[in-house]
Amino acid sequence: MAYIDPTGEQIKRFVEEGPDGPLVMLNLLKFRDEAAYADGSGEPGRSGAEAYAVYSETALQKVRGVGGSLFFTSPAHTPVIGPDGEWDMVALVRYPSREAFLSMVGDPEYQACTHHRTAALADSRLIPLTAPESS
Repeated sequence: MAYIDPTGEQIKRFVEEGPDGPLVMLNLLKFRDEAAYADGSGEPGRSGAEAYAVYSETALQKVRGVGGSLFFTSPAHTPVIGPDGEWDMVALVRYPSREAFLSMVGDPEYQACTHHRTAALADSRLIPLTAPESS
């Protein structure tokens, strides 16, 4: 089963359970070979990785706009434990608070770019982590 967007229940639990204070979102990303835009979207043909890069241009502006930052990103390499090819990229994005993250995802400009993310991904995970004190 693929996971691309959060459910209402997942957002509710995130709001209620934390973490409190600064957080880092662990992004595990598996790209489609070819982005899967909705019919009639008018989007040019591009790979999933290319579509994610288009999404990232706006998303990173919005992350910075709420006081966040891209903490780390890397292609995923052959795992020591786990199945080969499960993830293509890993990203860690730091936010000053849950409220900052929720503000960003509620931003209309951010929401307008998420169709690129949806088209790009075959599977994903977004896991909140407690941020280190000195990052």
